[in-house]
Amino acid sequence: MIDDSLRTLAGQIGVGVIAPYDFALDRELWRWVPDHVTLHVTRLPYLPDPVTVAQAAALGDAHGVRRATRDLLAPQPLSVAYACTSGSFVGGVAGEAALVTGMLDAGAPAAVTTSGALVEACRELEVGRLAVLTPYVGEVTDRLLLFLAESGIAVSASVGLGLTGGIWRTSYAQVRDAALAMDVAGSDALFISCTNVPTYDLIAPLERMLGIPVLTANQVTMRAALHRAGVGGSAGPSSMGPVDVTFPAA
Repeated sequence: MIDDSLRTLAGQIGVGVIAPYDFALDRELWRWVPDHVTLHVTRLPYLPDPVTVAQAAALGDAHGVRRATRDLLAPQPLSVAYACTSGSFVGGVAGEAALVTGMLDAGAPAAVTTSGALVEACRELEVGRLAVLTPYVGEVTDRLLLFLAESGIAVSASVGLGLTGGIWRTSYAQVRDAALAMDVAGSDALFISCTNVPTYDLIAPLERMLGIPVLTANQVTMRAALHRAGVGGSAGPSSMGPVDVTFPAA
C-alpha cells in the first residue's frame, strides 16, 4: 500500500536515481517507467579517471552514495536506485550490501543497486548460467564475474569491449554485433552490463535472435526500483516485461 502523502499533487510516484557523473542515458531511463512515475535523478561528483577498477571503487564508495541519497529525499521518492553496475559489483557481495545499507540508513524508504537487481532478475528467471557482455577492460569485467560467482551465478561466456571512456557513445550496432558474435550455447540468459550502454530497443530483437532472455543494466535497475516503489509490471521490452519492437538500423 502506497502512502497517499508520498504522491505529488499530479498523482505521480517518485523514484530516486543516483547515477555516475558521466551517465548520459537519462532518456533511456525514462523509457522504462510508466507515465505516473517521476524520476528524480542526481549524479555523483566528477572523477577525472578512465573506467578502471579504481574508478569503479570510487564511484561505489558507500559514503558518497549515502550523501547522494540524502540529496534525493526532499521530493519523497518511494525507492532509490543506485544506477551503476561497476560501482555496485566492484566491492563484491559485501560491498553491494553495504551500499544498500547506506542508502537505507540515509533515509531511503527502499533501496536497490544495479548489481543487486541483476542477481534478483537471475533468480526470478532461474538463471544458473549467464553470458555476459560488458563495455569494460578486462580487470573490470573480471570483478563482475567474481561478483556473479559469489552470488551463485555461473558465467558461461564473457566478452569485454575494452572501453575506458565515452561508453555512452557505443552504438546499437556495436552492442548487437558483439552479442551476436558470442557463443551463448548452454546459457540461460545474456546480461549486457553498464547503465551507460544504450540497449532499450535491442532487447526484444536480440531475444528473438539468440533464443534466450536478455537482461540489461538499466532494465533490471528500473524494474527493481519500480517494484520497490509499489509499481507493478515493467514498461520495457523483454521477457522481464514483454514489448516487441522493430530491430533498429545498424
